[in-house]
Amino acid sequence: MPTPRVTMSKLRHTLQLLHRGALSTRQIGAALGISKSTVSEIASYARVAGVDWATAQSLNDDELQARLYKPPVARESRHLEPDHAHIHRELRRPGVTLQLLWEEYQQQHSGQAYKYSAFCEKYKAWARRLQRSMRQTHSGGDKLFVDYAGQTVPVVDASTGEIRPAQVFVAVLGASNYTYACATASQKAADWVASIIATLEFIGGVPRLLVPDQPRALMARPDRYEPTAHRLLEELCAHYSLAVMPARPAKPRDKPKVEVAVQVVERWILARLRHQTFFSLAELNRAIAALLVDLNQRAFKKLPGNRASAFAELDRPALRPLPAVRMPIARFKPARVNIDYHVELDGHYYSVPHALVGEPVELRITAGTVEVLHGGKRVAAHALNPRRGAHTTTPEHMPASHRAHLQWTPAKLIAWGERVGAATAAVVRWQMEHRQHPEQGYRSCLGLMRLGREYGADRLEAACARAQSIRSPSYKSIASILGCGLDQRPLDAPMAAQASLPLHENVRGPDYYH
Repeated sequence: MPTPRVTMSKLRHTLQLLHRGALSTRQIGAALGISKSTVSEIASYARVAGVDWATAQSLNDDELQARLYKPPVARESRHLEPDHAHIHRELRRPGVTLQLLWEEYQQQHSGQAYKYSAFCEKYKAWARRLQRSMRQTHSGGDKLFVDYAGQTVPVVDASTGEIRPAQVFVAVLGASNYTYACATASQKAADWVASIIATLEFIGGVPRLLVPDQPRALMARPDRYEPTAHRLLEELCAHYSLAVMPARPAKPRDKPKVEVAVQVVERWILARLRHQTFFSLAELNRAIAALLVDLNQRAFKKLPGNRASAFAELDRPALRPLPAVRMPIARFKPARVNIDYHVELDGHYYSVPHALVGEPVELRITAGTVEVLHGGKRVAAHALNPRRGAHTTTPEHMPASHRAHLQWTPAKLIAWGERVGAATAAVVRWQMEHRQHPEQGYRSCLGLMRLGREYGADRLEAACARAQSIRSPSYKSIASILGCGLDQRPLDAPMAAQASLPLHENVRGPDYYH
């Protein structure tokens, strides 16, 4: 029923003045403050409806309005309504626009299609009736939204009875709403990244964008405009060629998809598990995986199909393939290179190039390796060694003088001593045999070599013989003998006899003190 153009009181007054016939339509309009055309329109409606002033007086306002303004007779539309659900689904495909869909609609229903403007208005009106989260248009394979649910699941330690809350990770694809969920021990960076990798393997491909929140575990420096990601998240993006677009802090509308997905997981998965007791994360994840299949196959309320069918149609064809190798999960630790060109990790020492002594570095630790990074570049890599107090050394990291030292072995040192003479060989053997570890005697033997180059092999042999005679075959004693020229004095009979006795560094002959 059309709305009257004037109030009912003015309409009745107009009928009364028309009934009297004393005034023209222009005069009636001027008297009542309405236009001449409105007076004529009321008179026309009254004639068609057969309503005079007497009749009008016997009717109430609603009855009078119904008599004068009869509802228009609906005429059959010659236009065919578009399939709005199909349009909504197709808009999620890359490159698909309303213009393209309207052209296809017009080709299918030539002569019965709406104009483009009406087509757009009808679709927008239909889309406004959907849920708020459904109003955003997401292309297939475009965005993967991730977050942790606020609800946790208790996991009981079977041996101790301790109850620990398991965190629930949720991921959802923007176009199809295809959902993934799993439980983790915490919300640390390693758990975040491992869950994202599990999601990519679950969907069997890589989308273009990853949309997380800005937790401290992932973001080194959260910011509304230019957040900075942690190293592990950067590695994830580099390995999977994935771009990250974090949501603004405290802005859930930036990721409504995952907010809704979290609610769905809590209602359709966690609520069903509330009466069960779990004794491990693996057991809990098996239960979640079973219910996840049902969730993704549950029919949409307002759209055709379900999450699984929408995923197969929209997202799966647009996903990029996974890399051939799964990214290893690493942790990072700052360190500083010690004076002996080694860095410490869990009590073990790993070598780095000696030029980096005193420099700050970063350790990248995986399940089986340790990498040393300096300035963002890898400068050393070692197999992870749990032995505390031990060293893992790469010869190339050592100075040239140290590498030369490393090349010596007890056998080589003894062979060198034998080439010099029997006394020198005996001193070398003593260094190897009377140390807790043979390598501890290397430095003393290398000192003997230096003395041999300085004083000659003959004098060194004589000095070693005298050192034996006084039972002090140490490097310091031999260096002192050579420095004082005692090696050039002949050994008398008592000293010669003493030389046959067992060596002991605390027994010295009388000539040692002269």
